[in-house]
Amino acid sequence: MKDNNRFSTRIKEFCSRFFDLTFWKFILVGVANTLFGTGIMFVFYNVFHFSYWVSSASNYIFGSILSYFLNKTFTFKSKTNTGKTMLRFVVNISLCYLLAYGGAKPLARLIFSGASQSLQENMAMLAGMCFFVALNYVGQRFFVFKGTQESGDGEGKKE
Repeated sequence: MKDNNRFSTRIKEFCSRFFDLTFWKFILVGVANTLFGTGIMFVFYNVFHFSYWVSSASNYIFGSILSYFLNKTFTFKSKTNTGKTMLRFVVNISLCYLLAYGGAKPLARLIFSGASQSLQENMAMLAGMCFFVALNYVGQRFFVFKGTQESGDGEGKKE
């Protein structure tokens, strides 16, 4: 029974550290960024009839620029050289995009096999967005801005 309590305590500690103020700031920035990027993506796909890949990539190109500066200054309060974190950010965004959208398209094709290509790709873009958010948070918090935050809020250290 003691091992079970110890495991439960560790899970609670992990959750309280992982889902802290930084997490909620990331979510707030993400909501603004998602509205901005999603608008671009669906307009490009449904109005301008750009391809799935061009439309979804445009979301992340334009949205990532906004996201980088909001997360650097507001969410993670990073004081590190922009060039250093920008390179990590680009690597993170690229990997998250390829994994999320590369996985979402075949999954949507499988689930919505009887539907039109347009519906399949719209569903894939929605699923890709969800996958991307989860991967991106972990990547930004533990790779891009890890150890670069302003001291004083328990989030990291100055570099």
